[in-house]
Amino acid sequence: MIDWEGVTEFVAVAEAQSFTGAARALDTSVAQISRKVAALEDRLSIKLLIRTTRKVSVTEAGQTYYQHCRHLVEGLKQADRAITELNATPQGRLKITSSVTYGEQLIAPLLSDFMLMYPQLELELVLSNQTLDLVEQDFDLAIRLGRLTDSTMMAKRLSSRQVRVCASPSYIEKHGEPHTLSELSQHNCLIGSLPIWRFIENKKEKSVRVKGSVHCNSGAALTNAALKGLGIVQLPDFYVQESMDKGELVEILVPYREPKEGIWAVYPNNRHLSTKVRLLVEFLAQELAE
Repeated sequence: MIDWEGVTEFVAVAEAQSFTGAARALDTSVAQISRKVAALEDRLSIKLLIRTTRKVSVTEAGQTYYQHCRHLVEGLKQADRAITELNATPQGRLKITSSVTYGEQLIAPLLSDFMLMYPQLELELVLSNQTLDLVEQDFDLAIRLGRLTDSTMMAKRLSSRQVRVCASPSYIEKHGEPHTLSELSQHNCLIGSLPIWRFIENKKEKSVRVKGSVHCNSGAALTNAALKGLGIVQLPDFYVQESMDKGELVEILVPYREPKEGIWAVYPNNRHLSTKVRLLVEFLAQELAE
């Protein structure tokens, strides 16, 4: 059986370079620290620390032992925090980022509901279509749509989105409906950030370069242009679903539609998942479930 006695005390001394500093960090006495470390050295039959009247230094063997033990001690601390927080009331600041439209339409209302459940929380919601740095800007959580590119982050799938190609009945009546991808070149396409639309053809991904008279980085603006019959648009369903349900927009090129893409809760993988973040992720997953 592994004997942990003295390990926490040794790590504290190695980090503080002082028995007094270690005692202060662990809220105990210098004598207790000294006894624990001495017992550890006796058990290992090796000198871990060199004590002088002026300072404490770590031996070569002590450095090797410290490099292994510091991760274990930190793991124990995180385990203790995780158990302690299981019954803790969520409180403090929550800093979250999401894309603008999805954040306005779906995430912000749900966050308001979550705040009503846990009134001791403070919320900072940053809506941006830019991919913000979660670590550098100290975000607890990001809501990301579509394909994830940053493999250094942890992610939980909350829901999914379907990208659809739509046009108004008036546009189709005037200009006809394209039935193949090649026919898109004959139509006015309402273009977002990039003039590239993605499809599936013969079970393979295919990118089509489109052209048109409207270029705009706002999905809401493109939806409005499509509703007025200006052209064809390709957008995620949360922009166009309501208009489709009303018959104001008609989905076209359905056989070439891409599979659904994920909607994700993303957070740094080196950060302890606090109670407030864990509960929020669980809440969003439940509310956004399909």
